[in-house]
Amino acid sequence: MYVLLYTILAGLAILPLFLYLRNPYFTQDLRYTVTCILLGLRINRIKRSKPFYSMLDCFLDKVKKHPNKQFIVFEKSSYTYRDVDKQSNKLARALSQHASVKEGDTVALFMGNEPMYVFIWLALAKLGCRAALLNYNIRSKSLLHCFTCCGTNVLLAASELRGVVEEVLPTLREQSVRVFVLGEEEEKFVTEGVNTLSSSRIQQASDQPLDPQLRSKVTLKSPALYIFTSGTTGLPKAAVITHERLYMASSMQAISGVASDDVFYIYLPLYHVSGFVIGLNGAIERGNTVVLRRKFSADNFWDDCRKHKVTVIQYIGEIMRYLCNSPKKDNDRHHKVRLALGNGLRADTWSEFLQRFGDIRVCECYGATEGNVGFINYIGKVGAIGKEHFLHKVRLTVWDNNGCCVPNTRETGLLVAKITAQAPFSGYAHNQQQTDRKKLRDVFVKGDLYFNSGDLLRIDHEGFVYFMDRIGDTFRWKGENVATTEVTEHLIMVECIEEANVYGVKVPGHDGRVGMAAIKLKDDMEFDSKATLEHVNTSLPSYARPRFIRIQNSLAVTGTFKQMKVKLAEEGFNPSVMQDRLYYLEDSKGYIPMTQEMYHSISDGKIHL
Repeated sequence: MYVLLYTILAGLAILPLFLYLRNPYFTQDLRYTVTCILLGLRINRIKRSKPFYSMLDCFLDKVKKHPNKQFIVFEKSSYTYRDVDKQSNKLARALSQHASVKEGDTVALFMGNEPMYVFIWLALAKLGCRAALLNYNIRSKSLLHCFTCCGTNVLLAASELRGVVEEVLPTLREQSVRVFVLGEEEEKFVTEGVNTLSSSRIQQASDQPLDPQLRSKVTLKSPALYIFTSGTTGLPKAAVITHERLYMASSMQAISGVASDDVFYIYLPLYHVSGFVIGLNGAIERGNTVVLRRKFSADNFWDDCRKHKVTVIQYIGEIMRYLCNSPKKDNDRHHKVRLALGNGLRADTWSEFLQRFGDIRVCECYGATEGNVGFINYIGKVGAIGKEHFLHKVRLTVWDNNGCCVPNTRETGLLVAKITAQAPFSGYAHNQQQTDRKKLRDVFVKGDLYFNSGDLLRIDHEGFVYFMDRIGDTFRWKGENVATTEVTEHLIMVECIEEANVYGVKVPGHDGRVGMAAIKLKDDMEFDSKATLEHVNTSLPSYARPRFIRIQNSLAVTGTFKQMKVKLAEEGFNPSVMQDRLYYLEDSKGYIPMTQEMYHSISDGKIHL
């Protein structure tokens, strides 16, 4: 009897060693498993609750729990959870009274990072409205498209964007979109069709709680947000973020180990999933404090972190490179940052960041705005975007010679995710064609349905997942997706350009791909660098403007008349490998002839893009 007991105890004693030898990441896997199970149980309780429990309800619970705790720190101002609640109550009443906003409306936010962005979103949630988060860099055709595709009823714009709104005002009036510009006081010179929602009107409204019946028709499956993403159509698509998806995605902070006493630094734009869902809503779910900044500044980044005692930062790959390229200082390691949460971090930059700025735990994540799949590198393996786990297997596929999908486990393959009730794909608002293009049917068995991520990944022998490339007519630069078709459409509007083929090329020391265009000029016309510069500056955000232009006699196409990009991308912007004329977009001079010396300066990092 005792021998058996001692044997069992001895076995239990050496079990951890055995498990560790079999899996050196056993401890982290176990911790991650427990976290996910507990989180899953909580989400299931929320799904079953009547009425359903939204992120707004989560925020209101935090207001009750710690009303005087700092929620938002912005420049020289700070707001407690109670302050934000009361300001959003005032805004909800002002919007209801002066803008006739009501349950079911879609309201577009066209503004930069500031506390008012948060106040407005909470106010809209209290009225049962959907919020369309517009990229404040977009203009003209793209801007109008965003209104149309999500059925906008009301536009709320920052005062500094008034001119941009007035450019498209005739079309907005045709679509019966009510336009309001936020301002300190009422405008003396009124533009017909543009109303001012002044600070005085907002402050005159009551700050008392609103009746929950105002949002009584909102359900777990109702759209909460429209967040715009670029795609192969060339124009932004409105990804539908339901209340269910919003709550689940906001749990990324919890999975990463962020706590309620953390201070979270948000400088990424709030119109992005990273800034708004993972950052802002994740902070609400955790009940922590947010330090909000208008935009990223490498010069002020660590000073902000030290000043506000920031413990958690967000990033995209380019941001980390900017920080590593900034001048070294004696106090580089003097900060309280313990965790960095984000995506797109290259292995070399990752290692350099840790070596320079200290022992910061990096949680690299993977996900898509509209996707139904996401994972996190909870181990901290440099270069990996995640790790396979028995709770979620990563499905990669390739096509065989017969055009059929076959599973692929150890080579580069396309990431697909099964569409189920637990992992739904809501698609794009009012765009069934593009929604269907993201679905793959009969992938592994007859009748199955998968989400096509468009991303090529690889899994190593330990189960770590690595991002390899992106499929389709988009490339990523400065943390933004650039749609080649949209850039092409703008280029061919320049008088001298007959055809254009836009693609991304790799640049040494940079993440993503920078924009380049091969163009064919109209007969008997020369390249008009000035007109081209003026057009791209007024029509495209800075990250989408082609930095290199290659002039060709004709543009190569396939047998089905599709433009050929691969060879052009491989040749890049090196003048020595081509006979064509090549131009470079120099910030202060415009498009100037590209030289071999300039190529070497860019490749060596002496010229920064």
